[in-house]
Amino acid sequence: MRYRILGGTGIEVSVHCLGTMMFGSVGNPDHDECVRIIHAALDQGINFVDTADMYSAGESEEIVGKALQGRRDEVVLATKVHFPMGEGPNRGGNSRRWIVREVEESLRRLRTDWIDLYQIHRPDHHTDIEETLGVLGDLVRQGKIRAFGCSTFPAEEIVEAQWVAERRALPRFRTEQPPYSILARGIETSVLPVARRYGMGVLTWSPLASGFLTGRYRKDGPVDLATGRAALTPHRFDPALAENVRKLEVVEQLIELADGIGCTLPELAVAFPIAHPAVTSVIIGPRTMEQLTGLLKGAALTLNDATLDRIDELVPSGTNLYHPDGAWRPPSLVPAARRRPLAERAAA
Repeated sequence: MRYRILGGTGIEVSVHCLGTMMFGSVGNPDHDECVRIIHAALDQGINFVDTADMYSAGESEEIVGKALQGRRDEVVLATKVHFPMGEGPNRGGNSRRWIVREVEESLRRLRTDWIDLYQIHRPDHHTDIEETLGVLGDLVRQGKIRAFGCSTFPAEEIVEAQWVAERRALPRFRTEQPPYSILARGIETSVLPVARRYGMGVLTWSPLASGFLTGRYRKDGPVDLATGRAALTPHRFDPALAENVRKLEVVEQLIELADGIGCTLPELAVAFPIAHPAVTSVIIGPRTMEQLTGLLKGAALTLNDATLDRIDELVPSGTNLYHPDGAWRPPSLVPAARRRPLAERAAA
């Protein structure tokens, strides 16, 4: 296993990070098996584990906490906050009120006294970024977190946060966690260059493009919408959608490329993000031990220039073949009526 420094923090992390979104009711409800998967990843040299409070409504954090008993010191532990954790107001977001409360819940579920990397899961346009940076800095001083970062922030909001931190003499985001895969390369345009400019660590998610790069979904093949990722968001796997037709066409060519270099499509997919110099670690999110074993093979693969050039031919740099973050849209675009002035809407 290779290791890199996480965003100038001095913390050394494995270039592949164990993601735990699929542990719990959403993916694998067998806690004992999930613990075995975590232990197997650690035994293979992974020292970086990522979770979030909202994964299976806290169940993922509880599983991780159980697995790390007796092994906490050897693990760089990351979790996230933002999404609602219950009904009613003030049960989510990036406010001081919510973060102060929810970090305690995460610490309790994780059975730990500190979190190595605490991340803001999505932007919150109802909360001033100065408010969020201020409370995160307080948590660092209190010893409850060691460093903090953001997740799936647009480049302009990363820059704004960095400027606010500098002008207000506040601690700054040290990392960004964006979606990145062969089929979703949009972050190469601005997010990755901005992260490099500010010396931020980058841990990317969804290298398998929500399952499209597992080889499970093939052109003209059947699509099982009852299991796996397709069961969570079946509309995103509709074979009739134009974007899915294009993705499946590229998948066939990627399978041919993988065969040519003696690896599987998932191994190719997992090896791709780490080839970018701005990327620190790639999150792999297995649901089963078998999936972990297959993904770890990709962790040992280094892609040569010829392979990367061929990928560029199939999916040009900076191109998204689909919207990689179906869970979030800029509030300025939701609902669509917000895009037009009132007078223009009235005349339409």
